Amino acid sequence: MLQWAALFWAAVPRFIACFATAAAVAVGLGLTATGTFASSHCQPTVGAGAGPFERLDAPRRAKIGAGHVLQGRILRAGDCKPVARALVVLWQSGPNGYTSRGRGSVLTDRAGRFRFEGPVPASYGREPHIHIAVQHPDYEELLARYVVRRGAKTGKIRLVLTPLL
Repeated sequence: MLQWAALFWAAVPRFIACFATAAAVAVGLGLTATGTFASSHCQPTVGAGAGPFERLDAPRRAKIGAGHVLQGRILRAGDCKPVARALVVLWQSGPNGYTSRGRGSVLTDRAGRFRFEGPVPASYGREPHIHIAVQHPDYEELLARYVVRRGAKTGKIRLVLTPLL
């Protein structure tokens, strides 16, 4: 019986060291006790560069057709707080290329959410995609691109904005 007690007490420091190491790694990764990422883990979305945005004055409409629904969320870098009232401009190619019919814009709600419905974008030698520009007076403008997977009727995107200094 004394051997088991001696083995047990000899293993306690090793167990504590392993637990402390695991906790340090979790903190370094930004994990919370539930295993989810802490809010400080929101890294800014890397922009997709220029798209077909000569003008960002697309009509305010959340639906330009039917066939695909894109739901998104706009968040602030660093703390992942939602960005309310951000202007999200969307533009996609149709069978006749880029026309005003393939454009729309929406404002995010208090939770930073938006919804946009349209036909599945046309493929013109590239994968079907939707261009997205996000504007808000307190953040850097972001140009992004959402690629529509073949056969998908819905999609989701999370975009993280960089606050202005």
